Amino acid sequence: MTKDPAVSVIGTEQVRRARYAVAAVFAVHGAVTGSFATRVPWIQDHASVSAGELGLALAFPAIGASLAMPLASGVSHRFGARTALRGLLALWTLALILPALAPNLLTLCLALFVYGAAAGMSDVAMNALGVEVENRLDKSIMSGLHGMWSVGALIGSAAGTVAAHVGADARLHHTLAALVLTALGLAACQGVLDLRSEPDEEPPPRFTLPPKSALVIGAVGFCAVFAEGASMDWSAVYLRDVMGSSAGLAAASTTAFALMMAIARIAGDKVVDRFGAVRTVRVGGVLATAGGLLVVLSPGPALALTGFGLLGLGVAVVVPLAFAAAGRSGSNPSRAIAGVATITYTSGLIAPSAIGSLAEATSLLVSFGLVTVLAFGLVLGAGVLRAGDRKVAEGGAPRPAPTRSPAGS
Repeated sequence: MTKDPAVSVIGTEQVRRARYAVAAVFAVHGAVTGSFATRVPWIQDHASVSAGELGLALAFPAIGASLAMPLASGVSHRFGARTALRGLLALWTLALILPALAPNLLTLCLALFVYGAAAGMSDVAMNALGVEVENRLDKSIMSGLHGMWSVGALIGSAAGTVAAHVGADARLHHTLAALVLTALGLAACQGVLDLRSEPDEEPPPRFTLPPKSALVIGAVGFCAVFAEGASMDWSAVYLRDVMGSSAGLAAASTTAFALMMAIARIAGDKVVDRFGAVRTVRVGGVLATAGGLLVVLSPGPALALTGFGLLGLGVAVVVPLAFAAAGRSGSNPSRAIAGVATITYTSGLIAPSAIGSLAEATSLLVSFGLVTVLAFGLVLGAGVLRAGDRKVAEGGAPRPAPTRSPAGS
């Protein structure tokens, strides 16, 4: 990759500061997910829905995100990246309040539709800024940024574990969490790059078909994110209903998963630089498969908790590496990245619904058997990420330099 010659020494310092700002944004985004996931059992009881109905409701974030995600680039094009991210992130943090307020299945579906739409648009905006910072710094940071998302999810889920343990009303818990996270998110957005489109630049199309390379890479990402989404939203329910554990211990399963995700992602950039993307994902697939087997075969909650931790460790770096592989594949890297992002993100949103539907038809045990099979898919499909291997890419074609410039820098 060639560096943008417009970035001076002072500009480089601004980009470095922007790296920390966008990392904080990732953490805030993750904290919303962690806060929601630990209170899913409370929300299920409050809305008086069965496992199958909960699975149906959890399909609505996927619907909302799928419809809204293509709009994110248009919002950034019109208002600039910083203003767009500020508004979309605030929409996401405040949307945390809605699901706990739902008294029945219909209102829960509507709340989760808005929740998913806000999640998808803010996710696209912050990842686009993360890729821009990575390009300008000319070194890998995406695994670390996703690690900060996991740190945020860990903090949110830890707070949720405490709230569940003391029996706190999720409506009060999520309202307080949303207000705090909104304030933190707005503060973090002040430091991100203020990218603006050129005056004569055409608005991005709302819908484009991803290239074939993105579909293949996205399939690997699909397996990892399906396991992540299933574990985040259903691990607490699994320990409560299958293992018979207390509400506090059940919520701790989400914390264990998020903790291992955070550790693996923070260390991910160095691990990938040393061992390469393909070997890292294959080993991760082995760990995730072992974790899934522990969850399914465990006679008690202790081993199941360990299994969820191994699942988190195994799938942690797959999505950042999928973005890297997409960015180095084909003649249109940005289109490939967008395609992979859509596939992987949608996977995470449909996973909870699929797990619930399968659980209704069979059992949660069978549902996590499916998660285990998909985790093994990482072992078989890791080779398609070879384009994202920094060792393989050395000496090859450089990644494209950024085309938009930060306003005021």
